[in-house]
Amino acid sequence: MSDIDGIHEQRVSAWLQNNVENARGPFSFELIAGGHSNLTYAVTGADGQRLVLRRPPLGHVLASAHDMGREHRIISGLQASSVPVPPIKGFCDDTSVNDAPFYVMGFVDGHVLREADAATSILSETARSNASRSLVDTMATIHNVDLGAAGLDDLGRHEGYIARQLKRWYGQWNLGKTRDLEVVDRVHHELSRRIPEQGPATIVHGDYRLDNCMVDGDGEVVAVLDWEICTLGDPLADIGLLQVYWTGPGDTGSPWTASATTAPGFWDRRQLADRYAEISGRDISQLDFYVAFAYWKLACILEGVYSRYLGGALGEKSPDQLEPFKLQVEAAASNAEQFLESLS
Repeated sequence: MSDIDGIHEQRVSAWLQNNVENARGPFSFELIAGGHSNLTYAVTGADGQRLVLRRPPLGHVLASAHDMGREHRIISGLQASSVPVPPIKGFCDDTSVNDAPFYVMGFVDGHVLREADAATSILSETARSNASRSLVDTMATIHNVDLGAAGLDDLGRHEGYIARQLKRWYGQWNLGKTRDLEVVDRVHHELSRRIPEQGPATIVHGDYRLDNCMVDGDGEVVAVLDWEICTLGDPLADIGLLQVYWTGPGDTGSPWTASATTAPGFWDRRQLADRYAEISGRDISQLDFYVAFAYWKLACILEGVYSRYLGGALGEKSPDQLEPFKLQVEAAASNAEQFLESLS
């Protein structure tokens, strides 16, 4: 049995048969999502049963950055909630099996939409509208989870979410910045000065967008994926980030979104925000603050990526070839400042 990158097939197959109910080998493994994030593999058993295996990226150093046990705990805690998540099948923390911890879920049949062509071929215009509504309603459901009942009340600190995020990402900016960019410093100062009062802490997904969910043919969200950076905190951070990653057919374009939501039938950003306010009952009058924060955080993250690429993470690339990454950082920071100015 030959291995594919990230899977010791013989050892993992033995573990699956011994630890996952009704799993029968031999198994086939296929990488379905990779990159710098956690790796996701489709697993098919001898009887056709389909599973999904998640493990950290290859060559990862910081276990805390790709904590399989934590991600498994979150999805397990949500099993009995109204949040649509894949069924959990097992967790392995024995690194002798596959060099790193991993967990296994049941396969969910659905679509991940990233491009407009896929959205229009898979969903009718009515279904695209329904997907917009379902995405927001599912977010509100996440923010309404009973933390105690889910066993997630101690997942993270409850108070001071935005302040903690500002401290964390400004520290990352100053450690990895490739040049001085005063707009990042100005926005950090203004965000720190204007932090809205946080209500009761909820689950914050941290990367909630259409292509981190699966939808069925009617546009209904059937699974929320990628809980890698989920924590507890201010739920409005999720709706602020969704505004950054979403471009509806009538919205001003954004370079940080997949094109799927530009197709006719999808809602515009304002409609998403209004629906969230309606369904959650939360005050979104300071939404622009959270959008500004999301853009500023994106600038810090992108600068880290740009810095690593300058250091050779993509191989030998000239600064000119990497210029688009640099410009994205500057554009994200500029957008953050513009949204802050709208609050004045």
